[in-house]
Amino acid sequence: MTDPVADQLRDVLDGRWIELRQRARKELPAELMLAPAGLTTEEHRDRTTESLLKLAEMGFGRAGFPTAFGGELDYAASCVLFEMQAFGDLSLLVKTGVQFGLFGGAVARLGTERHHATYLEDIMTGRLLGSFAMTEVGHGSNVQALETIATYDDSTKEIVIDTPTEGGVKTYIGNAARDARMAVVFAQLVTGEGEHGVHAVLVPVRDEDGNPLPGVTIGDNGPKGGLPGVDNGTFSFAKVRVPKANLLNAFGDIDDDGQYVSDIDNPNRRFFTMLGTLVRGRVCVGGGSGASAKKALAIALRYGATRRQFAASEDQDEIVVLDYLAHQRKLLPRLAKSIALSFAQNAVTERLQELQGGPADAERDVEGQRELESRVAGLKAVTTWHALDTIQACREACGGAGYMAENQLTQMRADVDVFTTFEGENTVLLQLAAKGLLTDYKAMWGDLDVPGMVGKVAGQVGEFIVERTTGRAGIQRLIDAATGRDDETATDSLAWAGSMFEQRADHALETLGNRLRKATKDNAFELFNNAQDHVLFAARTHIDRCVLEAAVDAQQGMSDGPAKDLLERVLILYALSSIEEDKGWFIEHGRITTARSRAVTASVNSLCQELREQSTTLVDALGVPEELITAPIVR
Repeated sequence: MTDPVADQLRDVLDGRWIELRQRARKELPAELMLAPAGLTTEEHRDRTTESLLKLAEMGFGRAGFPTAFGGELDYAASCVLFEMQAFGDLSLLVKTGVQFGLFGGAVARLGTERHHATYLEDIMTGRLLGSFAMTEVGHGSNVQALETIATYDDSTKEIVIDTPTEGGVKTYIGNAARDARMAVVFAQLVTGEGEHGVHAVLVPVRDEDGNPLPGVTIGDNGPKGGLPGVDNGTFSFAKVRVPKANLLNAFGDIDDDGQYVSDIDNPNRRFFTMLGTLVRGRVCVGGGSGASAKKALAIALRYGATRRQFAASEDQDEIVVLDYLAHQRKLLPRLAKSIALSFAQNAVTERLQELQGGPADAERDVEGQRELESRVAGLKAVTTWHALDTIQACREACGGAGYMAENQLTQMRADVDVFTTFEGENTVLLQLAAKGLLTDYKAMWGDLDVPGMVGKVAGQVGEFIVERTTGRAGIQRLIDAATGRDDETATDSLAWAGSMFEQRADHALETLGNRLRKATKDNAFELFNNAQDHVLFAARTHIDRCVLEAAVDAQQGMSDGPAKDLLERVLILYALSSIEEDKGWFIEHGRITTARSRAVTASVNSLCQELREQSTTLVDALGVPEELITAPIVR
């Protein structure tokens, strides 16, 4: 018998792509999605590749590719499918993400029709396995400074790929160590006219028998902390020649006369436009890590509802551990945050579809794209850190049983670890999010030069020009109704919590801007470097606000009834837990009194005890496929 409240909550959490999520729950077979514990590295790699090819055979590799070339569903649907696959083996998730999202996505988004017609069908079906070769030994986050060189030789109409230094070796590249036959290689493009910045080139790396091609040196990164089924490796190139047509030329090309041509004259603008088309990867990583956190919570909460420990008195049975407030506090605020983050993930996925899901030649919403990149960067950081923290808390909440591989948590914890650096290191991404808040996108076009950025900020703060998000009507209505802060009993209120989120984020951003106004050409770096804690706090509190905004909008869009009321209580717990973590800031800045600080803690305790009674409903609402939860401790 189903729980109608859980069903309603699951539907609202599923969001716009509810039918795809339901299809994934039905069609993704557990025997394909899960890997048994105890496999050797090579066994796990074999199984992962085999499973990827089976998924491709089932048609799941076609999600998000252009329909004119055999793709299915819309562009952002691939992010939703990535989330659903994250309930299974994360090695398989990452392997498919590399093949279809990064390698295939680069060909689709950075290439043009000649590349689509030649390669996409083989990519979608797994007949052509590939790599996304961006990261280098010497450069990860700073993609503009990559050292690999792509030199155009007009005499032969070829591009020559070369690794000039040890720092230019491509590393941590998925699919590289064993399976890739071709790689999208990011390199500095040089023609007879000079340098044109980073571009992407298709480079064959192995022959049909799997042997490295001449000039290509391939290495294996070896054992890792997690993701044992993914063959991460290295590439270096010694004067490897490929046809000029292998240049992915959506944003820059070499014409028949050997001249570089581009519709985007500004090199910085061209570079960030190119990278902006790849923002889907960060959306996927955030969603995948959030799904893993949900699965861990489902395991830990179900176990906590049955595991007994100690008795209150001699004539009583031992108490179920989830009845202990300490256990509730360990899990339920994290559950509330996972639910809130789901709505924020849905919001950025929808925005991705709006901005990038149309025709390739559609007019670009430049400001909207930059705002999306900023929010996705911050949300990816917040969500992946949350997932890592949550899975560890769930492992501890299950005691020694949680440490057993069969109960799924330890491998999940190891696998999610690297998500904090996938698609951008989290601290750098939060800096990017803060920069997006403080900078006028049209004027800056993503210029990462610190003195230039600080100068722009200084010019804007006086007029308090701050990029803000759209769709904030829901939380604004709450704030308009918020109880005054002199009322010490107002903490158990979504309106009051929303007001606190607003005040925290606005104050952090305004004061950061005021600090940076003091910058000059000579002290800009030092000033910015000394404000790093403030930069990260401003970004994080802005993302917290975005999360609450998206969650409140979803909750207010529901029909009145028990499900809507329950979700409101969950969101209050999320918000109050965040306020409790930052209570020092709120007190220092006069936003709450010490009496209200104590009231916040009391409200968190009360909400944990209240929602403990609804824990089964909330776990069911997460929508984790039952067949993918094989941990014996939940049976």
